[in-house]
Amino acid sequence: MGEPTHEDHFAACAPEVSHRLSAIQAEVERRVPGVTRCIAYRMPAFRRGKVFFYFAGFKRHIGIYPPLNAPEDLVTRLGPYRGPKGNLSFPHDAPLPLELIGKVAEELASAYGRPNGK
Repeated sequence: MGEPTHEDHFAACAPEVSHRLSAIQAEVERRVPGVTRCIAYRMPAFRRGKVFFYFAGFKRHIGIYPPLNAPEDLVTRLGPYRGPKGNLSFPHDAPLPLELIGKVAEELASAYGRPNGK
């Protein structure tokens, strides 16, 4: 058996959660050119030189990590989804704000992901 994949994680989730995770995956790949899928901390993740975006499906929500602390206007828009440590939590019973998640991916890639491993 090879290394686990995003799809392995998605398959372990309920179908409605798997669909949401796939939508996030597609949005990140659309918004951040040159990313590579990987598994980190047992979660689907993306790297661009360095891992910058982690996401996973849980019983009641989808979590996105690490916390984003800037820019201020985006952090304000994320307010309803931020947990006590700043991690993002998107409940399954609410619409998934893909545009907002895509913006988070762009900002995290800028802050943590370095093209060509730099």
